[in-house]
Amino acid sequence: MTSNGQPYEYRYHELVEPDWTRLPGWRDVTAAEWESAQWQRAHCVKNVKQLREVMGDLLDESFYADLERDQAERATMSMLLPPQMLNTMASTAEPTTDAFYADPVRRYMLPVYSDRRSDWPSHPRASRDSLHEHEMWATEGLTHRYPTKVLAEILPTCPQYCGHCTRMDLVGNSTPQVDKLKFALKPVNRLDAMLDYLRRSPGVRDVVVSGGDVANMPFPRLESFVDSLLEIENIRDIRLATKALMGLPQHWLQDDVVAGMERLATKARSRGVMIAIHTHVNAATSVTPLVARAARTMLATGVRDVRNQGVLMRGVNDSISQLLDLSFALLDGASITPYYFYMCDLIPFSEHWRVSVREAQHLQHGILGYLPGFATPRIVCDVPYVGKRWVHQVSEYDEMRGISYWKKNYRTGIEAPDDAALDRTYEYYDPIDTLSAEGRAWWAEHGGEHLAAAEQRAAESREASVKQLLIEAI
Repeated sequence: MTSNGQPYEYRYHELVEPDWTRLPGWRDVTAAEWESAQWQRAHCVKNVKQLREVMGDLLDESFYADLERDQAERATMSMLLPPQMLNTMASTAEPTTDAFYADPVRRYMLPVYSDRRSDWPSHPRASRDSLHEHEMWATEGLTHRYPTKVLAEILPTCPQYCGHCTRMDLVGNSTPQVDKLKFALKPVNRLDAMLDYLRRSPGVRDVVVSGGDVANMPFPRLESFVDSLLEIENIRDIRLATKALMGLPQHWLQDDVVAGMERLATKARSRGVMIAIHTHVNAATSVTPLVARAARTMLATGVRDVRNQGVLMRGVNDSISQLLDLSFALLDGASITPYYFYMCDLIPFSEHWRVSVREAQHLQHGILGYLPGFATPRIVCDVPYVGKRWVHQVSEYDEMRGISYWKKNYRTGIEAPDDAALDRTYEYYDPIDTLSAEGRAWWAEHGGEHLAAAEQRAAESREASVKQLLIEAI
């Protein structure tokens, strides 16, 4: 209990930009260089050698070895860290190896082998495209899962790669564990096909423009695509998805980007269309003055809102205080609206990050009542073949085996002829290590059966995706 008698005590905190010159490799970097998007991109850390050049002997050799082993045996995403993001890890006067290991941003952006579970590194039901987005492509990269909205994956790269990326099947460079799927169509043809589909689909009003990260698309090309969306009569909501608002805020502060966003926001207002920016922040320490400046600059251009869609992860933000600290840092410090926290998806090697549905429900209960209603984030489970479901919407819950059952009220793009789609239940799985001894024993006995079934479904899904890519390419 806090000094005010409440489980959580609110205090306003000024944001801080950590001193990058505390790190050996950046001791001579000027403020002008640091605030340059070009400098940030040119000095991203992409491998252990480059990390060592920045951190020097502040980190023990054991950490570098731990990281190298993870990159070779477990990582589903290649390493890519802008200086801005790396600088928020263990942002004390002089980072130590222990502080670096414990840091929440490090835990999901720079995972090491010892982070991962050795008993169940992956759940038997984990899969590369755990949300089956490729199966729901209306055209290459355009997922039509919900009745009135679509996801446009306009490119497969980001300025930074998150270890837990739900689109690890497509986004980023291949790793020893994952040979990434590649788009077959040329970028211009892929975007044209998306626009053509939307012009022929009057029931769609909402487009999430994502990837990858829209900050990696040259802005004139992004502006052209969004401008084309604004010409489609039925499109009323456009959301630009960019973790780079936090990981590379310098991008969104560039004069040409700001001017382009002003043009798009002005046109959107004239048509009664709402443009919002959705970012992805998972820890309060990531919210710095530069992030706040970028967010407020985007709001000043006339966009409807800047919202945060975080991911709930063990060791990162899995306590009530961490979630509230982050939400208040976003809201008070940067004018970013806390929106969602997604439960980490069922991708390979993610078990050490994932939490159970019961724990997610506990956390949702714990953060209610502190924030304004419009800025109280919902914790949601993205259920395969269903979509986002508030964690308290679960229909049934077998806590012994960690299997939750969910229902839905609409058909996805691949279920139009399926009369039973709205009546059946869909399964989601808790991390096995969070189960009782009885539950862990059950999975130890039956996990192989589930793994075989999951591998078969994944193979069928991948075959279908490849066939679709070939059809689109013809």
